[in-house]
Amino acid sequence: MIRHTVGLFCRSLFALLTFGVVQAAEPFPLHPLRIVVPTGAGGVTDVVARVVAQKLGERLGQQVIVDNRPGAGGVPGSQIVATAAPDGYTLLMVFPSHAVNPTLVSKLP
Repeated sequence: MIRHTVGLFCRSLFALLTFGVVQAAEPFPLHPLRIVVPTGAGGVTDVVARVVAQKLGERLGQQVIVDNRPGAGGVPGSQIVATAAPDGYTLLMVFPSHAVNPTLVSKLP
């Protein structure tokens, strides 16, 4: 089940990135991509991110780095991605429960 879900996610992400390449004036990717995981290493989200990073790296021919940034309910890791340049090189991998943060934290950065 997880293998099928990860495969589907990788294909969807690859299609999204490929569509962006068609629109881009320069080739993509020119340097390594980064997947920020706002949880600790070894958890489900981290493991899925590492599998996605490996498959995505193989398909794009570029290194994909998993960057774990645990703490504060995932807010600091999410902030890194929210403030990153909107160039498609920084991605966020979160667990579905991450969606409740706006109800738990009154003032998100």
